[in-house]
Amino acid sequence: MSLAELLVTPLGWMLRAKRSDPARSVAFAAELSAEGSLELSSSSFAEGAPIPKTYSGIPRGRNTSPALSWRGIPAGARSLLLIIEDVDVPFARPLIHTIALLEPGESDSGELAEGAMTPGNLAVHYVPAFRGWLGYQGPRPFPGHGVHHYGFHLYALDIELDAHAFADLDALLPHVAGHVLASGVLVGTQCA
Repeated sequence: MSLAELLVTPLGWMLRAKRSDPARSVAFAAELSAEGSLELSSSSFAEGAPIPKTYSGIPRGRNTSPALSWRGIPAGARSLLLIIEDVDVPFARPLIHTIALLEPGESDSGELAEGAMTPGNLAVHYVPAFRGWLGYQGPRPFPGHGVHHYGFHLYALDIELDAHAFADLDALLPHVAGHVLASGVLVGTQCA
């Protein structure tokens, strides 16, 4: 643990009871509702299990994106939307770590290899997330705050979108409303 993390740990302890409103998670966003379901998994961590620190944001880890794989992409899908959020931050709403648009591929399944969510990968297009973050931003729970749950939400869309056209998630949501064919989520945890 770095000196900076040690210094803010007492603040994390004081804020342990303060968590974001789970009803404001993207899991409950009306614009992202879908009738179909996707199976999302990772060889890097299991559903509900701790996410290894390798996939944590700097300075906790190397900020390497975990491997992700999915099944059940509907035939009409033209793009995939991946949103990674932390629902346990001490803010009013969950913190959005990553917003990425992906190509669905030719079959009903696909994957992103470990480390694939990098700025140089032309198959992944980013919409700015919290504080304008672009690219993968791994888990980095507030020191002393306890266990945080990270949702990796995947949506199959029947439209193609230009990631550069949106300033953030709030600007993106109205454009996907009514276009989500199927969705799935994978949740991992980290504790600081």
